[in-house]
Amino acid sequence: MFKKILNNIWTFSLKKGWDYLLSKTTLDENVKAVIDEAEDRYKAVIEEAKDVLKAVEEVADQAQDVIEATKGKKRRGRPKKKKDA
Repeated sequence: MFKKILNNIWTFSLKKGWDYLLSKTTLDENVKAVIDEAEDRYKAVIEEAKDVLKAVEEVADQAQDVIEATKGKKRRGRPKKKKDA
């Protein structure tokens, strides 16, 4: 029983002291702002990396078309419209 009472006093006083310390500083607000900024930058980097990956895939496709053109193969793509005259 005595151990339980001491434990409650110890944990309550630590929490109370920690809350008091944080209320006197702006450290927690600064940390939150930095974390939010880092998360936003991380998301932006991921989006840009996806865009770059798509561009690289397109370049690879175009390079393959150039190789095929040097071999004499016809150009792929949408067929030309035939005019009815």
